[in-house]
Amino acid sequence: MTIFSRDSASAPLSATFWALSLATLVVSPEVLACATCGCSLSPDGALGYSTTGGWGISVDDSFINQNQLRNGTSPISPQQVQTVTDQEVEHQTVNRYVTVGLSYTSDANWNFKLLLPYVDRSHSTYGTDATLPLTADQISSATASGLGDVRLIANYQGFLPSKNLGVQVGIKLPTGDYGGPSATNPDGGAGHGSVGRNPVVFGPSGNSGSSYLDTSLNVGNGSTDLILGGYYFQPVSQDFDAFVNGQYQFSVKQALNQSGADYRPGNNLNLSFGLRYEVNPDMVPQLQINLTNKKADSGALADTTDTAGTVAYLSPGVSLHAMKNTQVYAFVQVPIYSNLSGYQLFPRYTASAGVSYRF
Repeated sequence: MTIFSRDSASAPLSATFWALSLATLVVSPEVLACATCGCSLSPDGALGYSTTGGWGISVDDSFINQNQLRNGTSPISPQQVQTVTDQEVEHQTVNRYVTVGLSYTSDANWNFKLLLPYVDRSHSTYGTDATLPLTADQISSATASGLGDVRLIANYQGFLPSKNLGVQVGIKLPTGDYGGPSATNPDGGAGHGSVGRNPVVFGPSGNSGSSYLDTSLNVGNGSTDLILGGYYFQPVSQDFDAFVNGQYQFSVKQALNQSGADYRPGNNLNLSFGLRYEVNPDMVPQLQINLTNKKADSGALADTTDTAGTVAYLSPGVSLHAMKNTQVYAFVQVPIYSNLSGYQLFPRYTASAGVSYRF
């Protein structure tokens, strides 16, 4: 079956396919690790699922370079951040994610997906000492890598005969390493004990040398989250399809729950709109607008002032039918609006590419 066919006989199945694929458009393993950065694009928005039963596998590679400090709606210099009492002056965070997805379509109404992310993150900071010059020898660096937090997603779109209205329920599990300093170690020194599972420590050099990496920057965060979503698809002309979807993710259980050493990630709301141009089913240009609103992290191990905000991205991309049962895609997300609490590192763009194969 040609899953993007526009003829009248296959239109309901095309709608089913696209609605289902868009259900997970904003599911991403990166959202919780990037404060309020632009990580709302998913390979499912570009590739989706087959309308026939069976198994599929996908691999997504995403790159996010957070190298611009921002406050509110504007960029800000490191020197300006340094003038704020007890404020950390972050330098850069480079995120690389490779996510393997395993999907199973049982019938036209149901699809299930397991998402396995591998995270490779490097982070550098000047620390919080306002008396020091912001020079290279004051920078502390840390690298966190390994399996991230696994997600299980179920989609159901059997409400209408056209199969273009659906809901999504999922769970994020605390499979990645997480943690931070113990409650008896308020200064964060790595030699004085920790909580969690294999939390990352900064290297010995720089102003923050040998202290623990921020809890939100480890490959996992120790939180079990519930994911709820809804979506709607509708052809709008001979050549264009349009969609809207929303998703809400919130923590229901935290492994970091000790007194003085607790952490809860902020709730995250995503809303996406998009168009596909389907004149040529072998090459489908796409344009998405991705909106994210994130509440502040909470707890003794949280950065409560620098993890909330609202952002919007314009995301052009294309998907291609490379060969039988195989699709590839590439997208770029460009920020068009941000309103961030505190002082946060933010990317100037994000890039994603991937491939999907149906058995």
